[in-house]
Amino acid sequence: MADRLRVRRSQGFVGRAEELAFFQDLLGDIDCGGVVFVSGPGGIGKSTLLRQFEALGEAAERRVVRIDGRDVAPVTSAFVAAVADAAGCDRQADPLEALAAVEGLLLLVDTAELLGPLDRWWREDFLPSLAADALTVVAGREPPTVAWRADLSWRGLLHTIALSALPPDQSRALLEAHGVPRQRQPEALAFAGGHPLALSLVADVVAQGAGRFEPTAAPEVMAALLGCLVETVPSVLHRRALEACAQVLTTTEELLAVLLEVQDAHKLFDWLRRLSVVESGPRGLYPHDVARDALGAELRWRHPEQYADIHRRAGAYYRDRFYAVPVDEQQQVLVEYVFLHRDNPVLGPFVTQTAGSGTDLRSLVATPATEEERSIAREMVGRHEGPEAVALLDFWFARQPGCVLLVRGPDGDVLGLVTTVSVHSATAEDRAVDVAVDRVATFLDTLPPLHDGEVAALFRFWMQSEAYQELGPVQLFITLHFVRYYMSTPRLAYSFVYYADPDLWAGICAYADVSRLAAADFSTDGKTYGVYWHDWRRTPPLAWLEQLGKREIARQPLDVPTVPPDVEVPVQRLTQEHFAAAVRDALRGYARVNGLRSSALLESPLVTSRAPAHADARARAAVLQERITEAATRLEASPRDRRAFRALHHTYLQPAPTQADAAELLDLPTSTYRRHLAAGVDRLTAILWADDQDSTAHPAR
Repeated sequence: MADRLRVRRSQGFVGRAEELAFFQDLLGDIDCGGVVFVSGPGGIGKSTLLRQFEALGEAAERRVVRIDGRDVAPVTSAFVAAVADAAGCDRQADPLEALAAVEGLLLLVDTAELLGPLDRWWREDFLPSLAADALTVVAGREPPTVAWRADLSWRGLLHTIALSALPPDQSRALLEAHGVPRQRQPEALAFAGGHPLALSLVADVVAQGAGRFEPTAAPEVMAALLGCLVETVPSVLHRRALEACAQVLTTTEELLAVLLEVQDAHKLFDWLRRLSVVESGPRGLYPHDVARDALGAELRWRHPEQYADIHRRAGAYYRDRFYAVPVDEQQQVLVEYVFLHRDNPVLGPFVTQTAGSGTDLRSLVATPATEEERSIAREMVGRHEGPEAVALLDFWFARQPGCVLLVRGPDGDVLGLVTTVSVHSATAEDRAVDVAVDRVATFLDTLPPLHDGEVAALFRFWMQSEAYQELGPVQLFITLHFVRYYMSTPRLAYSFVYYADPDLWAGICAYADVSRLAAADFSTDGKTYGVYWHDWRRTPPLAWLEQLGKREIARQPLDVPTVPPDVEVPVQRLTQEHFAAAVRDALRGYARVNGLRSSALLESPLVTSRAPAHADARARAAVLQERITEAATRLEASPRDRRAFRALHHTYLQPAPTQADAAELLDLPTSTYRRHLAAGVDRLTAILWADDQDSTAHPAR
């Protein structure tokens, strides 16, 4: 039976040709011993490869000894005894001396991570005591420690093999060996990503005649895969850390603390970094793709509330971080944010088509096209949209300098372009030249007029260099550029974008609350383009992102309602009498911690005109305090109001313990002090009321 099993293993083995050839060369050098470390995450094929090494060793007439770390205590005496016994040494002899006399020894140690305490002893005592031609293979989740690489005496005798996922052709061969029909292979490949154990598990599910494989519909597969990938987790909090790491693109220590709602995540971060299924990059930690998918699918099935909580906290973190980082880092934050949507049934395919492209969106940039680069942009637009479009590109190149941006890869190659036209500043001549701008401007004429400083923008040209507007990494980067524009453009009122195939984008646009505007469709060079738009007055950027966050974790994203078209962003308009009463209440709370959190002024134009859309009470209270301070400063600057200001200042802004103390500080009789204070409150209220009315007439968005 052992012989039959050996033959079947050999026939079913797929790939790893380079590793086998390397090991065959080692075996061929009869005088050259040494040690080979085979490392990789659970299920990647280390044990399977060791069986092939075993077969090659037997064919080379080596004395093959195989030890599994699960069967041996990590104690020197136990390990030596086990190896000597497996090698057939005389049990009456000293085991180390007996092993030293074994020529042509091939020692295979599997699951070596369980024998970690023996690492130094192996390096300094055990392996040096073996015969000169002894060859040892150590297979475990971790590569050799730094001590191995720093020990010059092992140089030339130490070899490392880091196993990674199988390439697509070998993955398909493995599925065929499992009897998976060719038409069912894509679903297994999409999930497993070349991970051998994952491929085998999915192959079993498919072989049982099940419908299309869905990770969340196969919890037993996820449990088996996770059990192999992550054998032990010290605590519930450690497991939550691993699950959180799997939900985001890259994990930093700061982000981990936010996701877990802990003050200090240092120890948890270090634990994650040591896991074989987690890798380190310049921007943080990230799990292997199969581990990420398995953890995500299992968490969403087992604990959907926790899954949703992690995504909500991550979304809030990225929204806050966008405005906190330098401008050149905002694109990176958006890449991290959009990754949260990869499991969403609407936006997921839009995101995941980029994942396997090998392009890191964070390495792309969009910079203004120079005059010397105009020919590159002209050639791209002409190839995809025709000569009339090229003439329009030239027109806007001259009319609105800087509106044409080129998308560049990490090596500087031009991969695409995007052109943003400011429709609010387009003249009658501009509209006569470009039908697309005229159609959008005509529609704008039907809306309430733009206030001074408000912006309406049309993304007039956007495309990839080769793939035009097809889904792909450059297209996704351009879409994120749109989002960055939405979030960073002050007082953006309306945005418009066109598509060569508007029906293809209907689902994605509906998800993003971008509405079809057939009235603005236009034609150039015989091609018709469909236009979509968004009203940022109705749903400002932060409210829009909050809506996307709710859709991102919903099973039916489009069932999450948008803001009705006829609803304005709520603004509280107080009567002058109520406004004056609210100012008096605000002055009493001005110097107290959280004293302005419940002020009636927080929803007034005085505050909402400056506060970010959907800002919380704390942020709005800070704006209110700022407006009161500014008004008081103007009061102080007026010689006529200086005495009133001083009474106001020592009563509310930097208050004395009591009003009697304030009067004494000002060296005024109580009656005079109170008269000055009343005048100060009245004058401050008048200034704030004027500011409120001005904000109502000219709201900031």
